[in-house]
Amino acid sequence: MKVFVSFLCFLSLLLFTSADGDNPIPSASSDPEVTLHVQPSTENEMTGGDSPTDSSEAEEPNTGSEITEEEEDVLSSILRDRSHIEDTLRLASEDNAGHYAAALQKLRKIYHSSIKPMEQAYKYNELRQHEISAYPGRTLGDSATDGEITSKPMVLFLGPWSVGKSSMINYLLGLQDTPYQLYTGAEPTTSEFTVIMHGDKIRSIEGIVMAADSSRSFSPLEKFGQNFLEKLVGIEMPHKLLERVTFVDTPGIIENRKQQERGYPFNDVCQWFIDRADLIFVVFDPTKLDVGLELEMLFRQLKGRESQIRIILNKADNLATQDLMRVYGALFWSLAPLINVTEPPRVYVSSFWPYDYAPDTSRELFKREEISLLEDLNQVIENRLENKIAFIRQHGIRVRIHALLVDRYVQTFKDKMSFFSDPELVFNEIVEEPDKFYIFKSILAKTNVSKFDLPNKDAYRDFFGINPISSFKQLSSQCSYMGGCLLEKIERAITTDLPGLLSSITSGKNPTLTSCEATGCGEKPKNRYRRN
Repeated sequence: MKVFVSFLCFLSLLLFTSADGDNPIPSASSDPEVTLHVQPSTENEMTGGDSPTDSSEAEEPNTGSEITEEEEDVLSSILRDRSHIEDTLRLASEDNAGHYAAALQKLRKIYHSSIKPMEQAYKYNELRQHEISAYPGRTLGDSATDGEITSKPMVLFLGPWSVGKSSMINYLLGLQDTPYQLYTGAEPTTSEFTVIMHGDKIRSIEGIVMAADSSRSFSPLEKFGQNFLEKLVGIEMPHKLLERVTFVDTPGIIENRKQQERGYPFNDVCQWFIDRADLIFVVFDPTKLDVGLELEMLFRQLKGRESQIRIILNKADNLATQDLMRVYGALFWSLAPLINVTEPPRVYVSSFWPYDYAPDTSRELFKREEISLLEDLNQVIENRLENKIAFIRQHGIRVRIHALLVDRYVQTFKDKMSFFSDPELVFNEIVEEPDKFYIFKSILAKTNVSKFDLPNKDAYRDFFGINPISSFKQLSSQCSYMGGCLLEKIERAITTDLPGLLSSITSGKNPTLTSCEATGCGEKPKNRYRRN
């Protein structure tokens, strides 16, 4: 019913904003092959001859280093005004970099002093790294790193081939008709995973270099092999928007190509980026709405991430108003079996590329849809610090639960052991039947842990298969005179430190480090061997 209501609202808005909705005149730009591939043939050629909207004003290519006045007039007539992008994303405003850096420094301090020691002591990063369903949004075995903490929000572009993903990135960054624009065309053009990020100068980074750099958040990509790293490329450039966000352009889905022909696990790589994306744009072309096996697999991987998904019906000005209404309904019809949620994802209908809309189309509707998408993007950027603190706190809760469960396994093993017992048989019985020994129920009864936050019981069968029980100490033994107790430190981070940091951010205070936090001093730890 909600999908039907949203469809009716879109139809009424589309009819209202159309300049001539009863008898729309198809434009010359309705050919998708023409509208996709508009680029100068060399770095110095910037002519209007390739414009899909005005082919009569074609000029001879300029071989000089400067653009003539005639070319400027042609470009200004076919290029769309980009002022609303800077206004909506507030690119002209000064970002409080000092405030943001201080908060990140304090967050890093909390993680390294209170959460990471527990990770290392109980080998959290080895807990079933391929488990996905336990915690939607992040893989269960992921261990936070400095790269994860300091990374910018990630915007991921997914969809079939030649739907305008690269053109959309060029448009948002203003890269059109420059030597640095992403290549676009009517044929499948993007065969690499391209990460566009901020840097002091424009340069390209090979995938093997990105994976080897521990300061970045892409080092885990090494596990997908050298064939994938050859298909990974990074682009750095000094851009105001890239100071706040990172874009990832992906290869287009080609339904008639087997996954094995790519030479690397394409779906697994997509899952890695999906798990770390703050916003996911799934782009469609109104002339290519067929849903195949690879697209179905992609939407299965997006399960649980519906709040981050945005559907984009791109190149909408290629269709007449009546045809666009039918395509919009067909898109919902195709995606309904793949997105089985009560509230469907937001759908944006526009033409996201730098050239002007085709004549006799719903220009005002497309403009409002574009501004709405930019506001959505800006919301993610502005909430990046709060989301990062919330993620580290959630990560700390999972590490704490893991440590409590390992502690319970160790305690149960010690209680069941006797002089004549076989250690291997005893522990195998505990691992195979944890409910018989109340392993998980005891954690729920004694601690403030939700049953929905408990990991899969089968994960610990694999975990203890490679980590012998004798390699772990009980939590009561994880204390030192100088460092304090690991459990107390992680609980203080979860209940006090991280909420306090989040409160200081939302209230507008500057979360600067105190002298003790910067130098590592603090109150004297309790001596648990001394009577009070």
